[in-house]
Amino acid sequence: MKNQTMTTHQLALTGLMTAAICILGPVTLAVPISPVPISFANLAVCFSVLILGTRLGTLSCILYLLIGMAGVPVFSGFSAGVGKLAGPTGGYLIGYVFLALIGGFFVNRFSGKGIRERLIQGLGLVLGTAVLYTFGTLWLAYIGEMSFLKALAAGVIPFIPGDMVKIFLVLLAGPAVRSRL
Repeated sequence: MKNQTMTTHQLALTGLMTAAICILGPVTLAVPISPVPISFANLAVCFSVLILGTRLGTLSCILYLLIGMAGVPVFSGFSAGVGKLAGPTGGYLIGYVFLALIGGFFVNRFSGKGIRERLIQGLGLVLGTAVLYTFGTLWLAYIGEMSFLKALAAGVIPFIPGDMVKIFLVLLAGPAVRSRL
């Protein structure tokens, strides 16, 4: 098995992207028809995987979750703690890891600079977001004692347009940020 160690540069970038998720994670906009707010954490997770790739992007996401579970108020609405995972947004929080894994896989696999590669990377981020939605919807339905369709209407449908805009922004700005880092 190949020994995989992090360089100082990789460690610094992972810390930087973890900090970005921690800064954007609490920034939310309430949605009147949903117990789930609009969060900017998924924007930061997408940037993280576009800049760092699968392994380090997922690590930065896991570090964000650990920081929040340890009590630092980095979750939506400046909340924190393990109990947040048991609330209505817990499935979405866990879904961030899968967004990072799936999106990162596509970023690593199709790392060219052409429009085709960016479109495929975008597809990976969309697929990762769909898995995030699935975890979030299943958990919201369970916790909220509602049907899957009702949870989907409350926790996914209102967020799709905004999340597609976020992915577009990441694909637009991410490669430039990556090249400068």
